Amino acid sequence: MLALPAGAQDSFGVSAGNDSPTEHHTKVKLTLSADSAKPGDTIWAGVDLKMDAGWHTYWKNAGDAGTPTKIEWTLPTGVTAGEIQWPLPRKLPPLEVTTYGYEDEVMLLVPLTVGASVSAGSLDLSAKVSWLECHESCIPADTTVQAKLAVGSETKPSAAATTIESWKAKTPKSSDTYSFQAVWDKPASGDTRPLLISHTEMSADKNAKYDAVDFFPEANDNFEVQPETDVVSAWHADPQLRKVIKTFSSNWPTEIGGTVILQQGTERFGYNVQLHIAEKTASIVPAAKPAATAGDAAALPPQPLWRMLVYAFIGGLILNLMPCVLPVIALKILGFVSEAKSEPGHIRKLGLVYALGVLVSFMVLAGIVIGTKAAGHHAGWGMQFGSPIFIVCLTTLVLLVALNLFGVFEVTLGGRALDSASELASKSGASGAFFNGVLATTLATPCTAPFLAPALGFAFAQNGSIIALIFFTVGLGLSLPYIVLSWHPAWLKFLPKPGAWMEKFKNAMGFPMLATVVWLFNVAASSYGKNVLWLGVFLVIVAFAAWIFGEFFQRGRQHRTVAAIITLVVLAGGYAFALEKELDWRTPVLETASSGSIRESANGIEWQPWSPGAVAAARAAGKSVLVDFTADWCLTCQVNKKTSIEIASVREKLKNGNVVAMIGDYTHFPDAITQELNHFNRAGVPLVLVYPKNPEAQPIVLPEVLTPSMVLSAVDRASQ
Repeated sequence: MLALPAGAQDSFGVSAGNDSPTEHHTKVKLTLSADSAKPGDTIWAGVDLKMDAGWHTYWKNAGDAGTPTKIEWTLPTGVTAGEIQWPLPRKLPPLEVTTYGYEDEVMLLVPLTVGASVSAGSLDLSAKVSWLECHESCIPADTTVQAKLAVGSETKPSAAATTIESWKAKTPKSSDTYSFQAVWDKPASGDTRPLLISHTEMSADKNAKYDAVDFFPEANDNFEVQPETDVVSAWHADPQLRKVIKTFSSNWPTEIGGTVILQQGTERFGYNVQLHIAEKTASIVPAAKPAATAGDAAALPPQPLWRMLVYAFIGGLILNLMPCVLPVIALKILGFVSEAKSEPGHIRKLGLVYALGVLVSFMVLAGIVIGTKAAGHHAGWGMQFGSPIFIVCLTTLVLLVALNLFGVFEVTLGGRALDSASELASKSGASGAFFNGVLATTLATPCTAPFLAPALGFAFAQNGSIIALIFFTVGLGLSLPYIVLSWHPAWLKFLPKPGAWMEKFKNAMGFPMLATVVWLFNVAASSYGKNVLWLGVFLVIVAFAAWIFGEFFQRGRQHRTVAAIITLVVLAGGYAFALEKELDWRTPVLETASSGSIRESANGIEWQPWSPGAVAAARAAGKSVLVDFTADWCLTCQVNKKTSIEIASVREKLKNGNVVAMIGDYTHFPDAITQELNHFNRAGVPLVLVYPKNPEAQPIVLPEVLTPSMVLSAVDRASQ
């Protein structure tokens, strides 16, 4: 028998690097079913995860929240790893957000095949294991575990072989006892439809009686299987269970995969199934999505592409007026003024370069969306704002732009110590025009304008070519006013003449940029909590370094080299101390409220966390529901909240009308809310819904930009 090194089969890994074993709540161990194996044989590797009391990890389909455990192998040449075999999971609390996972302990099993060409000797096997461990909060963790395997003339079982076999017995099987079928039970009702799953006995097991039956689905981006299970009849007499399918498109699934769970006493059995769904009735009502209209919940029929392209173009035009983009618009106007006396051909060139910057940026965004969907993840408008790292980088960039506008520093051809983004934002040439287009697109993505939301919602449900076409059309709408203005330079005569006032106007435009910095800082606070103070410290250090650079390097005449070195030292020290050490900016702590918590705003509205189950429960109790899908980075959402939702008249209406107020926080791009937005033909926030107290009635979908009368009218209608 081989002696194993520390950190291999006989020890538990906890986290990457040299972290203390007490830092995580899950211990990970790699075991093998054999100490030695012959070339050509297949053995089993068991990745054992032991959780502290009260903690859990997730199944291959985590459900409404969570992420599955991942195993990335590093194996010698000739040794290959198969798919993970997952033991049967359980439904984990809370009931409002159903997840599938494991408590206490689970062993994930992976077949390892030793190729026939592998030479005799000792092999080092290594795997990086990444998981999410949750109790009252969720913590991502990873570790690398190792083991050794001898390759020789025979296969010898290890001491862990019996344990591995016991865990193999807990994995789902391919049934030779039952033949499972799936059939639609009834026509669709809106976007949901009941499905019956049944079995036919294939052996003498027909008299078996089970205490519980269930179906755990595989994950799917096009539909979801709702967690509630209705056992229609006893499992041994006309056996059936009913699940409700909720679709995210106009098409119903024709196949469904998952695991059927049967339980006798404390014993649980599972069977992997891939079922073709048959029709039970000839009269089928296709699913429909609620329309994104001002206060009408009529179903939205399939939309023609030409109409969505018109919406995308108009939405792009309106983006120019949204608060997200206004700081960049001011810079562009300044650029037009400075170029007023240039040759018409030069002005046209700059307009086209600006448009190119916008269009290239939108095509990059389209590529990210297409890639995200191809990887099996959910994609949404403004999803990059769900990344705290992106927010920190963008905040720093916008601060540099503001400082440049204030004249704190100027980056010239002779000075390259600071980020050239600040130079680009203030230059009047082609590079400045292109960068302004990129910056306008970046700051536009947190906003959804009227007409834009349904177009993006349509695009995110389509294939890659349609996504690219819709995004290109939005970019064309955003850039068109500047193309038109640059193509008709005579219209520039209506702008003020160039003069000394332009320098003051440029300085004044630094204040909207500073306001953008404050907004982005507030967005970052939702990811870093109180620790966001250190981001503020870093921004002050960046401003100090920019001042040293401008005052003593650019405008100074002596010791310019010393000034440049001090600038770099200040920046490097600020980054290492404030961002890396104190903020730990690459591993933010995403603080989420528990599903049962209630938040009260300053004016007395009691906000409850949104979930489909919570909405259904409130309506079943005879209450209407107002849901505000919002995000910290969405300026339109914040304006709606301050002007039309969290105001005295709405507060009184909600209180007197016995209306439940719920918030769907999209700040960190949770999949459950992405799915709900897609269901309502939206690709991003804001989205405000008012559900009537009648559980059968469709929700009232409010427009993107709200007024108090819209909200009050919808609440009145829902309460009738």
